[in-house]
Amino acid sequence: MTVTVEEGTRAAGRSRPDGPRRPRPRESYALFLLPGVLAFLAVVIVPFLMNTGVSFTEWQGIGTPKWTGLANYCELLDDAEFWASFRHSLFMVVAMAAVPTAIGLVLAAALFDYVAKHLGTRVAAVLRACFYLPQVLPIAVAGIVWSWILAPDNGSLNALLKAVGLGSWQQDWLGDPDLALYSVMAVMVWVQIGFPLVVFMAGLQRVDPQLYEAAELDGAGWWRRFWHITLPQIRPETSVVLTWCTIAALKVFGAVYVLTKGGPGGATDVPSYFSFSTFFEKTQVGYGAAISTVLTVLILALSLVGLRLQTRAEDTAEGVRA
Repeated sequence: MTVTVEEGTRAAGRSRPDGPRRPRPRESYALFLLPGVLAFLAVVIVPFLMNTGVSFTEWQGIGTPKWTGLANYCELLDDAEFWASFRHSLFMVVAMAAVPTAIGLVLAAALFDYVAKHLGTRVAAVLRACFYLPQVLPIAVAGIVWSWILAPDNGSLNALLKAVGLGSWQQDWLGDPDLALYSVMAVMVWVQIGFPLVVFMAGLQRVDPQLYEAAELDGAGWWRRFWHITLPQIRPETSVVLTWCTIAALKVFGAVYVLTKGGPGGATDVPSYFSFSTFFEKTQVGYGAAISTVLTVLILALSLVGLRLQTRAEDTAEGVRA
């Protein structure tokens, strides 16, 4: 009799419709994601769609836009300034992605595998912070400081060259069309180098130390350990750094605006600044919107490729560790 009552009670408890129902996991996740999705729609998707719509019009920012279809995009194909700005972006990719990644990788391996062992982890951390400092500085502040350093008359660089007897090397670093782009590239290498360094040092912490110890016992020098152990083990981090820095190079604006404003004679113009000047200086809003739309689509495509390469690198790294 007791067993029957207990079974009836459990059955009644299972069939009670008015008890509190625990939300499903997907429903609870959706509630947390909803604010971010709404903010993404309001800040990114809606402005991008509006900008894309404006790119099919001829408009000066006031009045009624005039629908022109693909006329702005057809004009871009024959615009020499537009293609020149993209060529300058390739130089920026070298300065902000390729060179900082290579230097940051070597520096990270040296700090992690040599400095930390011989001088202590505190020294390595201080040096890492020093290299990362330009990333913390606002780009406007860094640009103003470098414009003082590279000034032709009383700049620190020309004064230093004169002081050491190399006065013939003095140049108008930001005013010479043949040197301005390379000067901006050098500044961006200095700004960007800290990001790959920090990412690579974080990646090196997950590498099994026994691999380095075994290689060192076998007589492998630092360079061989770097080439055969460090590089294969941090392929995912390398993919992330290259993708992130390439996107940053394509949309670079602040440094060009502060240092050269695209000059002299368009020698340092890049798509983002070209779009800005077309918008606000030439008041060709539709044409400027077309430039920014093309740039956005290109960045999205590179992001997808970068994510694909990152996934492949992670799968390869998992296979190596297995």
